[in-house]
Amino acid sequence: MTTSAEHEPYHDEDLQRQAWDWLQRLRSLQVNTRDADAFKAWLATSPAHADAYRAARQRWNRFKPLAGELLRTDPEAAAYHARTLRRPSGPGMGRRAFLGAAVSGVAAAAAVAVIHPPAGLWPALREWDADLRTGTGEQQAVTLAGQIQLTLNTRTSIRHRAEQDGGAAGIDLLEGEAAVDLPGGGSRPFLVAAGTGVSRSTSGRFEVRYLDGKVCVTCIDGELSVEHPGGTRRLRAREQVIYVDDALGDVAATDPARVSAWRRGELVFEQARLDEVIAEINRYRPGRVILRNDSVRAQRVSGIFLIASLDQALSQLQHTFDLSARKLMGGYLLLS
Repeated sequence: MTTSAEHEPYHDEDLQRQAWDWLQRLRSLQVNTRDADAFKAWLATSPAHADAYRAARQRWNRFKPLAGELLRTDPEAAAYHARTLRRPSGPGMGRRAFLGAAVSGVAAAAAVAVIHPPAGLWPALREWDADLRTGTGEQQAVTLAGQIQLTLNTRTSIRHRAEQDGGAAGIDLLEGEAAVDLPGGGSRPFLVAAGTGVSRSTSGRFEVRYLDGKVCVTCIDGELSVEHPGGTRRLRAREQVIYVDDALGDVAATDPARVSAWRRGELVFEQARLDEVIAEINRYRPGRVILRNDSVRAQRVSGIFLIASLDQALSQLQHTFDLSARKLMGGYLLLS
């Protein structure tokens, strides 16, 4: 007798990614007959393939109402939704029979979910080829080349870079935050590529944070260079630089203790906007906190919150700003 394990050519995680890929493609109303045949062939590959798709569909059905809430409360998601609905459907109108009367709003929400994964249940599209990934609230320490210490913060994805440039090793930071501790007296540079820039150092400690298209590079100890299409910046201890794809900022002084607080299990805020604090908490907490009270978004917050006690931190914020809280399934919390 042939078992499902004998059919299974992939790791479970690979199947889950493929299943989510098929789910969003089928619900996007951009599927032709050839795609439908390819999906049926994929589904018939093994019982594990069918199980993975069934699980993905069940999860999506469970989180579909939350995707609707996301469209109502997240400006970026709503803008993506609007752009999706404006796209001409062309020959895709005939695909609805195969999809079972799919609705354009649900299709757009599914597309949004690929960019904004509900509750972090699956990786965003650009992270699907990562070599290493941390989950929500997870931190992981890795040793590279026998002596380079790499610490990944929550929801961080990296891809290993092959040695190049005369033996230089490194990583591609696809999303999230990574801290690099290099041994003293090193001769080979270590590279961290994020967005359109590359950070390079031979010794010392530095951190790179890549979120929402913005990269922040901080030198904790030693020195490093940041190479970008807009130029090169050299950082020394207690300095940082911020860049986006088409712009490179100036070097600025910073407090390494605040920048590295996450490695101590803390989130430190100094006169930060409340909506920015909520966004940061969302990176560490399963589910999603949605702030629906526009009048307090710009209110300032200073303090130290323990990552292990974020619900307590949210309770403090709720009382400080006189917010009402409503809990939903999947760890969602509405503050209004």
